[in-house]
Amino acid sequence: MELINRYRRYLRLERNYSPNTLEGYVRDANRLIAYLMGNDRQAVNWRTVRLEDLQAFAASLHDVGVGARSQCRVLSGVRSLFRFLEQEGEVDNDVSELLPSPQVGEHLPEVLSVDEIDRIEDAIDLTSGEGHRNRAIIEVLFSCGLRVTELVTLKMSDLYLEEHFIRVMGKGSKERLVPISNRAIRELELWFSQRREMTIKPGEEDYVFLNRRGAHLTRTMILIMVKRLAAKVGIKKTISPHTFRHSFATCLLEGGADLRIIQTMLGHESISTTEIYTHIDTTHLREEILNHHPRNITS
Repeated sequence: MELINRYRRYLRLERNYSPNTLEGYVRDANRLIAYLMGNDRQAVNWRTVRLEDLQAFAASLHDVGVGARSQCRVLSGVRSLFRFLEQEGEVDNDVSELLPSPQVGEHLPEVLSVDEIDRIEDAIDLTSGEGHRNRAIIEVLFSCGLRVTELVTLKMSDLYLEEHFIRVMGKGSKERLVPISNRAIRELELWFSQRREMTIKPGEEDYVFLNRRGAHLTRTMILIMVKRLAAKVGIKKTISPHTFRHSFATCLLEGGADLRIIQTMLGHESISTTEIYTHIDTTHLREEILNHHPRNITS
């Protein structure tokens, strides 16, 4: 569809969205188009779409079991599409501006303690071909607070290990420098000793983390590895590679780091995104008071 191709270019060139975000927004647009067309094979006349049509679309998401958070994401994509349509002159006014999102309760992400992360690392079989690589992956995730996409796209040319920094390309192609710990550097060097013996596919030479076939890893590979390790050591929390990023931020906050510093390290565009970790810290503080204050201890 020609409109979708234009929308895709707009998201990539003008909004500078990452490939994952871009594809998500395009899927949302296609979902809305399919709904508006129904059994009619004619193209959508965007000038005739009303707020009531978008509200009915939102209701249809609920009817098929789409959760509140996922509904919010889809409706965000709908608003993005209508901003584009108004900018392109396809509609006279943006009817999505008054489209409400479902109420979502505050969700605090799971975090891992340092002890739990150590248990995960200790469970890795270092005699396997991927052992040192997997230890390095866990340690870089935790020590640097990377998104999983940032990890799998990390390049050898992004590493400044003598200076204890790595260069990270974040969302919207925004570059940031992140400190890296001595322990993470040691784990990387152990992995590099194995990596040098590998046959690497042409074009993949600059990627830090490779699979046994010499190609760079995918996000799904990291997710499967993390979940298997957590299950192996008996961690019941619902975790993903992103859990290590949350744990990184929470450790910094509990250690007294300024919220603005944490925002910079995580590459958050808005401080409001980083403020979720103050809620985690407050929850932890409340639990400590309830468990240890003499007025809360019954005899």
